[in-house]
This record gives sequence, C-alpha cells and structure tokens, in this order.
Amino acid sequence: MQFKTTRLLFLLFTAISIPASAQDAISRSWTSFTQTIDVQADKEVTFKLTGKIKVITEDPEGVAGLWARVDNKNKETGFFDNMMDRPATSENWTAYTIEGSFDQEAKTLSIGGLCMRNGDFYFDDLKLLIQDENGDFVEAPIQNASFELSTTKNPLSGWSSGIVEGEQLKIKEYDPQVTEDSTAGTQAILIKGRGVTPPRPMEIVAEDGYTPQMGVLVSMLDAMKERVEGSVQKHSVYELDYLMDEKANSIGALIMHLAAAEKLYQVMTFEGRFFNKEEEEKWGAALDLGASGREAFKGHEVGHYLDIYNEVRAETKKELAKRDDAWLQEEIPGAGMTNFYGWFHVMEHQSSHLGQILLLQKRIKPEEKVEEILPSETIKN
Repeated sequence: MQFKTTRLLFLLFTAISIPASAQDAISRSWTSFTQTIDVQADKEVTFKLTGKIKVITEDPEGVAGLWARVDNKNKETGFFDNMMDRPATSENWTAYTIEGSFDQEAKTLSIGGLCMRNGDFYFDDLKLLIQDENGDFVEAPIQNASFELSTTKNPLSGWSSGIVEGEQLKIKEYDPQVTEDSTAGTQAILIKGRGVTPPRPMEIVAEDGYTPQMGVLVSMLDAMKERVEGSVQKHSVYELDYLMDEKANSIGALIMHLAAAEKLYQVMTFEGRFFNKEEEEKWGAALDLGASGREAFKGHEVGHYLDIYNEVRAETKKELAKRDDAWLQEEIPGAGMTNFYGWFHVMEHQSSHLGQILLLQKRIKPEEKVEEILPSETIKN
C-alpha cells in the first residue's frame, strides 16, 4: 500500500504478527504499542498524530500518552515527543495531538501510544495526518487505527507491542484487552497495568551479590556496556562492516575489540599474567585491530558480536563476585596499576570506543542496491 504526494512517499509498514506468548515476559514500569512507516522528503514536512485517551487510576504516577519518533538515516533520532510533559490523566475520553516534522534526513516515522505505572488506560481513534504540497493535512493509512480489527486473542492486531517495528514484547505488568467502551466504532483498546513498582532511579548503586565497591564497579561497567549495545543493536551487516576509509575500523571490529580488551584484563587481574599463545591467536586480531581486524571481522550479524561480548562480561562478573574490596586495591603483577584502576580502564575503554562508534555511524553511506542484469533469451539461446 502506498500513500504518495509529489514531495514525499510513505510506505505503510506491515507489523509482523508474532504472538506475545512466543517470548518470555519481562518486567517494566511502562508499555507501548507502535506502527512504523518509511518516509522520504526533499524539504521539511509537518505531521500530526491525533488520538483519544482515557485514564482510570489511583496511582499518582499512572499516566498515558501518544508518542511519535522520527529516526534519521544516520541512526540519530530526529523529532521525538511522548507527551510526558503533558500526559493524559483525564477519566473522560479526551482528544490529544502531537505535531512534529521530518526532513530529507529522515528514514522512518514511528507512532503509537504508551502508558506508565498502574491503572486502566484506554486508547481509540488514532490518526496520522501529513501536510501535502498545498499545506493541507492528508490522512495517511494506519492499520487498525480504531481497534475495530482487534480480537480477544490479538488485541493489538496491526500494531507492534513495543517501540520498534516488528517487536512483540510481553510486559508482565500489562494486559492489553478489547473493550466496548469506545469513541469511534464499537471497540477500543484497554491496557490494564497492575503490580507496577517504581523503576530504579538513574543512579550508580552497588549491585547485589558483590562487596560494596565491587558492586558499584559492576554497576558502572554494565551501564556503559548497555549504551554500547543500544547504539549498535539495529545495525545491518553492511553497517557493521562499513569502513570510513582504508585505515578505519568497522563497528563490528570495535565490538570485538571491547570484548578482547576485557578478556585481557581478566587474565591480567584474575590470573596475574598476559595472553598465552592460544589466547593471542584467538583474541589478537580483535585486540590489535588494523589490517588484521578489517580482514577478520566482517559478514556477521550484530548478534554474533554481542553474544561474544556478553560471554566475556558474564565471566568478568562471575570472577569479580569471588573477590572483595580489598582485592581491588592490590596491584596487578607487572602492570603498574591496581586491580581497581585496571577495571576502571575497562569501563573508560568502553566509553572511548562508544564515542568512536557514534562517529562512524554518522559517516555510513547508504547501501547501494545492485540489480542483477540477466542476459536476454536471444543471448542465452
């Protein structure tokens, strides 16, 4: 299905229907639903997302909203609004609007609804309006915009239950249902939030299972690793392999480099030595990067690299749990630094290369699609 103007082209994204029960449920203090469309424009284009929301809750933090996000070609977020500066709290059906824009840098536009904490959150009659060349707002197609196609088995039919296209997350605390309490048509969507606890504050605290300083160290290591993972998890193989120039490192190689450096500090701090021959053969290219890294690390999905990174981190945390705060102050043999400083450097190292990854993301050129040219029947015969 296509929705065209002379200025831009909108391609409706068909959400992948994956039963939520196919995934393990996770625990979280909010939930959302979304649809995503590809967008192209040669100048700034204004859009409006409208919808009706009702909130029934005794939780002072129980709120809802519409949300919209523009993702640019360079992996950065363009426009974003989730209404959390003006959340929906009324017990009566109320109309809300998000107004935003995208330009020639935009790649996709994601829209949907969200709710936080405990309560009954009702959504209905969502509309996406795009301004055309005459300045008029034209309605773009949304699947199941008023939830008339929703069923008991699939309340969010046509929508993805998350903030990413095709993502189907099951949040333990939230139960989407079909309701006849609607404003447009005969149905609406009701998301019941129960048993939600406040999220942990954005602070560095000692992780359970470790001595105090060790727990703080692990918390910081994992926080930085999560940022690295979040920055690369949507990359294609082409983007992971992309080289800015003949001397550059690829993003895939940099993920391997982080894993290799952490592995080196494992043997340095836990065993008081450097890589042996076998370890050097396994990790040397990733540790040194350069020509050997460019040759060794290509053609893999992002999961390949993150699985290795996760395995290394799991071993790090297993070993740190065996040690105490006094061990952190001991010196690493032959390294001229304490164990604490060594693991601080691992965290610092992650931060440094995260900056490099973010820079490389902005330099990735769009992948050129090469069409296969087949010989004519005359030539073949």
